[in-house]
Amino acid sequence: MSQFFRLHPDNPQPRLIKQAAQIINDGGVVALPTDSSYALTCHLDDKDAVERLRRIRGLDERQLLSLLVRDLSELSNFAQVDNRQYRLIKSVTPGPYVFVLQATKEVPRRLSHPSRKTIGLRVPDHAITLAILEELGQPLLGTTLIMPGETQPLNDAEEIRERLEKQVDLVIDGGACPCEPSTIVDLTGPEPVLVRAGRGSLAPFGLELPA
Repeated sequence: MSQFFRLHPDNPQPRLIKQAAQIINDGGVVALPTDSSYALTCHLDDKDAVERLRRIRGLDERQLLSLLVRDLSELSNFAQVDNRQYRLIKSVTPGPYVFVLQATKEVPRRLSHPSRKTIGLRVPDHAITLAILEELGQPLLGTTLIMPGETQPLNDAEEIRERLEKQVDLVIDGGACPCEPSTIVDLTGPEPVLVRAGRGSLAPFGLELPA
């Protein structure tokens, strides 16, 4: 049976943030709000939690999960970026974007794409998520909360609790999210490549929606 916390979306209660971080540190899978939609998250170094998260979402090991970081100071620990990539990322973060980047050698193998050695990196613009990241002192592993066979992310915390109460350890109710997945942009090549169009604007990358 999952726990259920109601947090203020702009000024989350520190006591509940500490409890949420403890649940994650203890191997929990947590549903939480972000600036694009609700996401499923877990500790990045907990293999069992990562496998549970993938099972809930119906994702195999080839499908990229994202690292949620509190700011770009952690970027160099996980991704190889040049000045051009860094300036581009900095111009739109925090925000509803996932950037596909070359992973550093320090990144655990299970977080990287098995053939391309890439990693998805995200700096969410949501007070609850950022407060949890601050309390943890390290990134979270996460993915948009879209259930297998569905196309839209879940956006109501009560519904998430109803559907996932036996599969996740905590549901954080931070109110409704925009209910749009994040925009995924691949920055590993000479030019940005759109992987998934979502809430984030494509203009900073010189990209347009496919016709």
